[in-house]
Amino acid sequence: MKLRKALAVASASVLGLSLAACGGGDSDGSGGGSGDVEGTKGGTLYYLQHFPFEASDPQRIYYGVQLANWRRVFYRGLLAFPMSEDAEVGTTPVPDLATDTGTSSEGGKVWKFTLKDGVKWEDGSDITCEDVQYGTSRVFANDVIIGGPNYTLSYIDVKDYPGPYKATPEQQAAFEDAVSCDGKTITFRFNKPWADFPQAIAGMMMTDPYKKSFDEGEKSQWKVLSNGPYKIEGGKWDKNKGATLVRNDQYDPATDDPEQLRLALPDKIEWQIDPSDTAGELFNDRLIKDAGNDQYAITTARVAPPQFPQITGAVEDRYESVLSPYNSYLVPNHKKITDVNVRKALAVSLNLNGYVKALGGERVGEPGETIVNPGVSGAQDNPAFSEDNDNNGDPEAAKALLAEAGVKTPYPIKLAYQKSPTTDKAMAIVKESWDAAGFKVTLEGLSDTYYDVIAQPDKDVDVMWAGWGADWPSMMTVLPPLFDSRPNVSSTTCGNDYGCYQNDEFEALIDKAANSSDIEEQVGFLQEADKVLGEQYAYIPLEVSKFNWLRGSKVTGFATTPASSAYPEIGLIGVQN
Repeated sequence: MKLRKALAVASASVLGLSLAACGGGDSDGSGGGSGDVEGTKGGTLYYLQHFPFEASDPQRIYYGVQLANWRRVFYRGLLAFPMSEDAEVGTTPVPDLATDTGTSSEGGKVWKFTLKDGVKWEDGSDITCEDVQYGTSRVFANDVIIGGPNYTLSYIDVKDYPGPYKATPEQQAAFEDAVSCDGKTITFRFNKPWADFPQAIAGMMMTDPYKKSFDEGEKSQWKVLSNGPYKIEGGKWDKNKGATLVRNDQYDPATDDPEQLRLALPDKIEWQIDPSDTAGELFNDRLIKDAGNDQYAITTARVAPPQFPQITGAVEDRYESVLSPYNSYLVPNHKKITDVNVRKALAVSLNLNGYVKALGGERVGEPGETIVNPGVSGAQDNPAFSEDNDNNGDPEAAKALLAEAGVKTPYPIKLAYQKSPTTDKAMAIVKESWDAAGFKVTLEGLSDTYYDVIAQPDKDVDVMWAGWGADWPSMMTVLPPLFDSRPNVSSTTCGNDYGCYQNDEFEALIDKAANSSDIEEQVGFLQEADKVLGEQYAYIPLEVSKFNWLRGSKVTGFATTPASSAYPEIGLIGVQN
């Protein structure tokens, strides 16, 4: 998921940008969290959010923090990720609405799930196979259901299906053959293997159930029909204010696994949104003071670097710093920098330690050795960036590489990045280290239209800053969307392949991974693909970003998990009564 996707989630911290997607914290895997009092049921939790969501409709949801939190409070899916802080356990799907984690056949092209008995919507009606079928169909209506993930469009074995609102009877019948119901069993038929489908449906809401009689198309954007432990007072989410969450009396924990998936400790959650530019910093100022209802509060707003000096004493006892799901990186324009030695010289000379220090130091990030986040299955350091590298930069080695390339120095480089006071300082370090190596760098700080500019194939830029996080913890949601030219590069755009990179060896490995029905085999192909990217210096890793969280003193069970996208794990959190 590109950083643009969650731009509104920003606090004033790392790069001034927001981060949202699957990711992980770090602990002993006990799931108990780091709050200092054991959680009990009851009380009111205050959730302070500093940005608006795009929708409350499950098939429209794409923010990582919303996917993670709402899976705990409103929307149960066929599968879910458990609330474990252990990286492996927390990224392994478990049954939620389904009786097991699914049965695959035909080399991963067919998946079957059977629904549990007794699971109900908040109106008391049963959740049926047809609800899952209908929810899955809505993603195809991407002129109506806008904003959510659409991976299923390229996998489900149906052609020219416009979604349930405009489908002819024949088109609808074709879809219902591809996604079919037999009693409580739903069968998904794909046009190619989908080995990590269980991870995809645990992390996203593409196949979540939706009640057809509740659907009003575009008018459903802010409606919520819960099947989880909470419901919204009044049934409608207010984009700029939030809502009050109360117990859903139709939720039966006997159909659930509360210890793994959602403890649902507070009796009420006051979810308060303030979309103003200063809200994030003000929320953390309030949590530092820890007065009144703020003692029972958590927030989506990360602690900003100017607030770090206040994180001392008793305040520090309520503070957590964890790795986020996001990696930042630099990508050369392969249409302009065609010699691999020039690209390697950029990587070799980069003072990455200085760059991270300029961002705010170890509280905001740590140097990356690959583009794949540590929370993603199969992540490992890329040899091109991890061997014989202290991350301080080696300008003399870079000069030798430029001499080997036979290029005239100083070699001009225009470096584009998303402008902010913090990024200006960090990119000045990049310029300094590259200039010392024989380059002549011009910094190009751009505005909110940044990603639209760098996606253009004829852009007047040599190197670009970018950031990415996996949609679910699979390398298939990192390497192919960023470097496979076939779905990305055209005459009008390079898509997410900002450098317009193309390599036959890399794409052959991607194809092998995509057609593999075995997860371990798939991961092996993708690890080899990342090595190819490193050998070609298709990207240069920057930092793995960190999240910095404060909580009120009467919040219990505080933790971050892989499933929570490294945000506060609301399924574990309670308050002192």
